[in-house]
Amino acid sequence: MTIAEMLAEPVAAGEMAGAVTLVWRDDRVLDTAAVGWADVEAKLPLARDSLFRIASMSKPVTSVAALMLLEEGRLALDEPIAHRAPEFGEMRVLRDADGPLDDAVAAERPITFEDLLTHRAGVTYGDFHSGPIKAAYAEALGGSIDSHLTPEAWMASLAALPLVGQPGSGFYYGHSTDLLGFLIARIEGAPLGEVLARRIFRPLGMVDTGFVVPREKWGRRAGMHGFDADGRLIKLAAVPGGAALPERPDAMTYEGGGAGLWSTVDDYLAFARLFVAAGEVDGVRLLKPETVALMTTNRLSAAQRAEAKTLGMPVFAAGNGFGLGVAVTIDPAKAAPIRGKGGLGTVSWPGAYGG
Repeated sequence: MTIAEMLAEPVAAGEMAGAVTLVWRDDRVLDTAAVGWADVEAKLPLARDSLFRIASMSKPVTSVAALMLLEEGRLALDEPIAHRAPEFGEMRVLRDADGPLDDAVAAERPITFEDLLTHRAGVTYGDFHSGPIKAAYAEALGGSIDSHLTPEAWMASLAALPLVGQPGSGFYYGHSTDLLGFLIARIEGAPLGEVLARRIFRPLGMVDTGFVVPREKWGRRAGMHGFDADGRLIKLAAVPGGAALPERPDAMTYEGGGAGLWSTVDDYLAFARLFVAAGEVDGVRLLKPETVALMTTNRLSAAQRAEAKTLGMPVFAAGNGFGLGVAVTIDPAKAAPIRGKGGLGTVSWPGAYGG
């Protein structure tokens, strides 16, 4: 059975809208499939060049940009981010992540760039919590994908919130990569989208990747789908800060390096190949081999991996760890597919919308 045939079954059963896949090996594409609908209501079919909001698959891209600055000596892993963003100089930490916001103590040490790259900064997503921090994040930061705030205002708002854990103490998945992206933009003196385009997208020929989809490409966007109360597949309506074909306001300056990018399977293949050839794609080198090795080496302790949870569910299986912006397979026999089931050293990171 081909991949297309396998995908056709759940699409026909109304279990998913569709999917686009690509298999690449030994410098060539072995298989592609585009099955189902970009818009199930309009019966607009998916195609190989369909544009998807890739959600957290944005995080490895932003992390690569940070490591390019690391190679240039423009930041250091152990450098406190307060050197670049003084508003994060005196952070408070909740005694209980779901407790009262005023029940907090001083951070035991500064947040570093490594903390952001490994999600050990104590920064979170509000929706992962049931306590007051949930509403505080929503009120202070706006949408989780896009925000009405400017990058400067967003950083100031985040800095005013308490952390949910001491810096370096544990894996707290959340807005760390968005913050990292804005720090990259501050260091470069340019919006993050421009930085990523100049450093990564244009060199790798990623012509369809960015925070904004040009109007002439709107017809290629894949819409968001879900299920109604009766379990029927439906197209979801756009919501503020969401991703159901949102029309980004012209005045919006927020560019979320943690979840905001749009891309295609071919564009993301170009990026993913960096990890196959130790930082180089078709003669274009973005990272040194030793930097890629640093990025793809687990940096979490056994306790941090075991205790990491989102929405009460474990993040890592026993065979998975986390490097600098990507998950890493450290024991193939015990690895979970969603975090990288391949051989030793396999890297991955999924996106919430099915990537």
